[in-house]
Amino acid sequence: MPQPLLTLPDEDARRPQRRAARPPDVVAAITPHLYVPSRERPVRSKLRHLRADTRVLPHSHPWAQVAISTTGVIRMTVERGTYIVPPSRALWIPPGMEHAVTMVEDAELRTLYFYQAPGRCGPAVAAQDEAPWRQCRVLQVSELLRALVREMPCVPDDGPALDAAALRRESLLSALILEELRNATAVRLGVDLPRDKRLRHLCEAVLADPTRHDTLADWARDTGASPRTVARLDLTGMVLKAGCSTPEEVVSYMERRFLSVQLDGATRAKLAAFLEKELGTRDLPAAASYAEDPLRLLLHVLLSRPEYQLG
Repeated sequence: MPQPLLTLPDEDARRPQRRAARPPDVVAAITPHLYVPSRERPVRSKLRHLRADTRVLPHSHPWAQVAISTTGVIRMTVERGTYIVPPSRALWIPPGMEHAVTMVEDAELRTLYFYQAPGRCGPAVAAQDEAPWRQCRVLQVSELLRALVREMPCVPDDGPALDAAALRRESLLSALILEELRNATAVRLGVDLPRDKRLRHLCEAVLADPTRHDTLADWARDTGASPRTVARLDLTGMVLKAGCSTPEEVVSYMERRFLSVQLDGATRAKLAAFLEKELGTRDLPAAASYAEDPLRLLLHVLLSRPEYQLG
């Protein structure tokens, strides 16, 4: 009989019933060709209101993009990883990189498109500063940047033409947006995805609905991977290599590795107590030969917590 994933003390003991995943609403790329940035208009803005579980199919374009959800949480997926983007964050996507978008919650999705001169990359940065901008970057959104994005006109190219005053205002807003992006703090809110197609499918399924299954075998069957393939993730080796020897150190390590928002002390203590109970000891090295399943349960719980989903 599979063990329940976790019932933390002082929390609701009723775990959600296993359920089939609801098919998402799938849409193609949402009219990026109507917001093409140019040398004259280097920043273009687009606004869409999308409901939870809407998925925008993978696509790419020759200009850079910043995705900001002013309300609601979105998930952006690229070849090498997936990124949770709450309203306090923005995701920079370099030109030519294929990406897909999933609405974790109902979201007001604002997309900024940035003109990139041939061979260049970044928010108008010097050539020697371009390297960090040639990959995805999760950025802290300042109050000023959020306000600037809200003020940008979102009129498509097939809509009414902007008059001279509106274009001048857009130009001034664009310059300030580029300045705020150059000064924004990069944060880690991404999870690297495996290259193995079956493992990647499984990881994406867990991110989409972490409560769907109870056991590793169920997840494996549902995603077409064998339990042996899924078991290639060596959590025991990972935490031992990080120098963890107690449940508290494991929880702290996984918190740093997978969460952006810190757990409160009480929750951290409950998770450590749960791991100690599953291991039957506080000595992680002594339990190394059988620690993998308890560690996977702990990781599954962490991935199910709002601190992971909301960052």
